[in-house]
Amino acid sequence: MAPDSELKLVGEYGLRNKREVWRVQLTLSKIRRAARQLLTLDEKDPKRLFEGNALIRRLVRVGVLDESRMKLDYVLALKVEDFLERRLQTCVYKLGLAKSIHHARVLIRQRHIRVGKQIVNVPSFIVRLDSQKHIDFALTSPFGGGRPGRVRRKKAAAAEKADGGDEEEDEE
Repeated sequence: MAPDSELKLVGEYGLRNKREVWRVQLTLSKIRRAARQLLTLDEKDPKRLFEGNALIRRLVRVGVLDESRMKLDYVLALKVEDFLERRLQTCVYKLGLAKSIHHARVLIRQRHIRVGKQIVNVPSFIVRLDSQKHIDFALTSPFGGGRPGRVRRKKAAAAEKADGGDEEEDEE
C-alpha cells in the first residue's frame, strides 16, 4: 500500500497514526494467507471445508464479509477499509452519536460509549454485526441523559440555592 494512501486512511477514519493502519493490514494479510492456503487444497478436502467455513463464518459475524458472498475467493478480495468500517470509532460516527470521526474517538476514550451493557473505551474495538444495534451512550454519561455534567450540576445547585433561600439540603 502506498504511503499517501495510508495517510488518507488515517485521516478518513480518524486514526492516531499509521501504525493503526499497519495493524489492520497485518490482520488482513493473515486472513488472506489462510484463505490462499485453503484454496490450494482440493475442494472436497475436509480441512478446506471445515477451516474455510470457520474462517468465513467468523468474518460474516464481524460484518466484514457479506452473507451473500460466503466463498473463499471473496475473502481474498477483502480490503483494509472493510475492517476499518467495523471499528467502534467509525460505527459511533456513522450512527450519528458523534459530530465527527475525531469526536467519536474522544467520546470513546472518555467512557461515554457502551456496547450492550459494557462501557468500551477502545476506539479500535471491532464491533460484531449483532452488537451494532447495542451501541449507545453510557448510562453514566451526560450525553445519554445520565448524571448531568459538572457545569450543569453546579448551575443546578446555584439555582436551587437561589430558589430555596437559606435552607441547607444535601442531595448526594
